[in-house]
Amino acid sequence: MSEKWLQSENIRLRAPEPEDLELMYRMENDPTLWSVGNTLLPYSRHTLRLYIEQSAHDLYAERQARFVIETCHGEAIGMIDLADYSPHDARAEVCIGLLGEQRGKGIAGEALALMKEYSFRYLNMHQLYAYIPTEHTASKKLFEKAGFEHTCTLKNWKRDGEKFIDIMLYQLIKN
Repeated sequence: MSEKWLQSENIRLRAPEPEDLELMYRMENDPTLWSVGNTLLPYSRHTLRLYIEQSAHDLYAERQARFVIETCHGEAIGMIDLADYSPHDARAEVCIGLLGEQRGKGIAGEALALMKEYSFRYLNMHQLYAYIPTEHTASKKLFEKAGFEHTCTLKNWKRDGEKFIDIMLYQLIKN
């Protein structure tokens, strides 16, 4: 695989390394990100270390692939994942997260563009999708700008504390 698929002028996407343990720990244990993901409990460093060590980074075997978002200066600043991959249906969910201080700089859009190109041209996927809470305006703008279309709203889909919230399904289908 050529690096051109996963690299732009400003960032690159790469497999997690042992040095990324603290990044993963910060992100997985950030309660502000839990409402957009499926995390209910904090992760230990031990659990994350085992994930890094034992992951084959094989989309077909694990049905997911995690990429670290790294600046051109080598600083790990976030993650973008392909999750719930269905080889039969040629689709996967896209999940993206950046450290708080990195948000609002266009990095997420750049990472999403790289993932789209990689998924459609290299992995030959037919569709990418994302689940976004209705009140998460920044995520909606990010995915809409990347060409994703809001196709339905799942009512009371996710528990957020004592209440249930609606989740919007965004899809991008390969032309």
